[in-house]
Amino acid sequence: MLYALRNDLGLTAARFGCGLGQCGACHVLIDGRSVAACDTPLWSCEDKHITTLEGLQNDPWMQALMQAFEQEQAVQCGYCVNGILITARTLLQAQPQPSEAQIIEALEGHLCRCGTHWRFVRAIQRAAQIREHTSP
Repeated sequence: MLYALRNDLGLTAARFGCGLGQCGACHVLIDGRSVAACDTPLWSCEDKHITTLEGLQNDPWMQALMQAFEQEQAVQCGYCVNGILITARTLLQAQPQPSEAQIIEALEGHLCRCGTHWRFVRAIQRAAQIREHTSP
């Protein structure tokens, strides 16, 4: 699926990392679940709703996450961040006030070579606070 998204549809937010579904750089939403696109066969997505980071620009959770990631300076090289944002959004939608342990567990399948994992955790916690104070 990753190649179809990037090469055929021009949706480049999901990135090729390992090609084995182990690094998280290619995560997209399939029917609301964060899934590695690099090892998901395209045929398995028939009749499913696929959302990439590009499709979440107006999503309230994503807006809170992007603000929090900026405030926490969580982005270094940025290669892994798109997949982490997808997974963080999935977590926050299911659990609006996740514990530190829940965040760490959710991000378990995401690798960051820059070593900013703790900034990601703080940013996700901050996004939960931002969203709590801005939701109707």
